[in-house]
Amino acid sequence: MTTNPNKTHMNIIDLRSDTVTKPTPAMRRAMAEAEVGDDVYFEDPTVNRLQERAAEILGKEAALFVPSGTMGNQICVRLNSRPSTEVVVEARSHIFNYEMGAAAAVSGVTLRPVAGEDGLLTWDSISGAIHHDTPYHVTPTSFVALENSHNMAGGSVTPTSVSREICERAHAIGLRVHLDGARIFNAAIALDTTAAEIARPFDSVMFCLSKGLGAPVGSMIAGSKDFIREAISVRKMFGGGMRQVGVLAAAGLIALEDSPEALIQDHANARRLAEGLAESRGVKIDPERAQTNIVIFDVAATGMATAQFSAELKSRGVLANGVNAREMRMVTHYDVSREQIERTLQIVREILIG
Repeated sequence: MTTNPNKTHMNIIDLRSDTVTKPTPAMRRAMAEAEVGDDVYFEDPTVNRLQERAAEILGKEAALFVPSGTMGNQICVRLNSRPSTEVVVEARSHIFNYEMGAAAAVSGVTLRPVAGEDGLLTWDSISGAIHHDTPYHVTPTSFVALENSHNMAGGSVTPTSVSREICERAHAIGLRVHLDGARIFNAAIALDTTAAEIARPFDSVMFCLSKGLGAPVGSMIAGSKDFIREAISVRKMFGGGMRQVGVLAAAGLIALEDSPEALIQDHANARRLAEGLAESRGVKIDPERAQTNIVIFDVAATGMATAQFSAELKSRGVLANGVNAREMRMVTHYDVSREQIERTLQIVREILIG
């Protein structure tokens, strides 16, 4: 992957999210030179190539370029459900907590959260929450949604054997299963497998181009040809019909081909960050839980709430957010070097000595 000049020219160390990445020089060149057409007429050749390549990489029949991960998830909610039904999700999942109640507002469905240890759902943990062949006055379950890797569980990953069992058992009783795979390539590296193997048993999959892969805009949804044919109509209804969008799809193609291998270094940086934080006074974290590129740690014992901790970091040139009053989140990405990780740890020590 081409070295990103953003990494060396930034004075600020931005660990708020992997969404803050800047396009690489290769992406910028591809965007400038992209062949384009009107995608609403299916005439943008760059978008078409992106969709074909994404489907190929995920092992699905077809894929669709959408403006955001939230839109991608909500298109899948719409198509996998019917009004007045429930969707079983993990309690800290993105669909439940960070998509503004869209499932209810747009598709007329209720989300039933189930707490999983480290964000991990198993068939045993969700089977009791599934309403199948119940009395008519009980809200029926329409489908199950998993998240892999799991953002607010610190980037934890679900083993393929676990997700496969959930899909097989759900399918056996007529339920579909969706994967919020916003960071599916991070999960694939952590599990030493492929994105296609993770995606294989799911009826629909969403993944983001604009997180660790580094594209400036966009996500993909993938599934059967019939599913994607319907998704095109729902995307348009949601306001996601785009025109000469090949200028963005071009960056997505580069992200798909070049960026996954760079995630290995992001994971190594996250593990180093977690190990260093574990040695810091008052910080509580188990470094073994840093499986991918997300590090969540407890600062309550430092005597500071996360708002103060964030402010102290910012005053010293490090950006990071609290996820609640006691837990901070830091996310590594290709615009953050190992040297910047070491600098962050030094700044944390300075704050705590303070």
